[in-house]
Amino acid sequence: MRNSRIVASIAATALVLTACGSGDSGDSGVTTLTINVFGDSFSLKDNRTLYDEYEKSHKNVKIVENRSDFGTHHQNLQARLTAGSGAADLEVIEVGQVSGFIGQTDKFVNFKDKDVDTAQWTDSTVQRASSPDGKTLIGLPTDIGGLAMCYRTDLFAQAGLPTNRDEVSALWSSWDDYVDVGSRFVGKVPGVKWFDAGGHVFTGVLGNEKETYYNAKGDLIVEKNKAVKDAWDLTVKAIKAGQSAALAEFSTEWNTGFQKGQFATVTCPAWMMGYIQGNAPDTKGKWDIAKIPGGSGNWGGSYVTVPAQGKHIDAAVELAKWLTTPEQNVKLFKTIGNFPSQESTWSQPEVADFTSEFFSNAPAGKIYPESLENAPVQVVGPQSGVIGNTFAGALNSVEQGTDPGKAWDSAMSDIKSAAGEG
Repeated sequence: MRNSRIVASIAATALVLTACGSGDSGDSGVTTLTINVFGDSFSLKDNRTLYDEYEKSHKNVKIVENRSDFGTHHQNLQARLTAGSGAADLEVIEVGQVSGFIGQTDKFVNFKDKDVDTAQWTDSTVQRASSPDGKTLIGLPTDIGGLAMCYRTDLFAQAGLPTNRDEVSALWSSWDDYVDVGSRFVGKVPGVKWFDAGGHVFTGVLGNEKETYYNAKGDLIVEKNKAVKDAWDLTVKAIKAGQSAALAEFSTEWNTGFQKGQFATVTCPAWMMGYIQGNAPDTKGKWDIAKIPGGSGNWGGSYVTVPAQGKHIDAAVELAKWLTTPEQNVKLFKTIGNFPSQESTWSQPEVADFTSEFFSNAPAGKIYPESLENAPVQVVGPQSGVIGNTFAGALNSVEQGTDPGKAWDSAMSDIKSAAGEG
């Protein structure tokens, strides 16, 4: 789940509801399809390869991508759905957010009626974007996160730590080990911290838990779930030990941190590879990828949806189906790191034998499926995305000096309010 601070008030988004809605067919007969994304969903900032390929085989279609940050993107989508206009022809929804839109199935095209082969994905992946009775599917799965640990080999060497990925993986059989190694690192390389942000460590720790914020019955359990509190306490311990660079995710400062080597490790779902490459291209060859503490986990994934308010439903559905085929998912993995959601692709040589030159030829095609082998199917609730963002903000406040107990209590209050229990 890509944590980014989300502002609660939908009214505030009215100011940014600009011309991002459905495209029109002009006199030329070309249909412009708009797709609203967050982060690097289908292309790097200047790489339109996938869109260009589709346009070449569909001469009557032009694709326009609108990109915004994680929180703004989802917030704007909800505002547009509520208003009944302004949504793009296609809208990408992150896995932690999709459950919050399930109660609005009438506002999306039902892919169950669009001849989609859902057997290519696991039942749990499809279920997350389906209505409780299973009759409506509002989104088609794109990628899945997996979990690993990306690290700077040059900074490890300066700190006297091993740089070989197998030796690095052996340093941390658990997240407690990871924090212990962080204590060994701190102070060894001037101006460099162990990790980028406490929210990332917290999310990584919970990436191997089946139930975090909700249980299988849909009950909010965040306050009484020991796993959540343990993850919080361990992250706070690391922050207090001076290990965090305190850089909020997707902020300008975070991007600069990658570029200038201000931290040595980052919790690294597959999509993070593309983000690092796109924002810090000059660091090529300085990164490598080790196993995630604990050996398994997942963080991430998205769905492509088609809002029912669109003017080009059939064309949008065709594009959504094409973007989420195994063939396109494999291309995206090789280009920007988004790991395919179709398990059948994982054994294909294109995926299984893939190594990343940027990340010191790390065998990404083996590392990420291994991290998913024993990872539980996580329970996601209506406000899981908001809760994750709340924790990220609360931990950032701890990094800025707020008392951890007060930050926890404030987070619990905000979470209950968001879930309608406050």
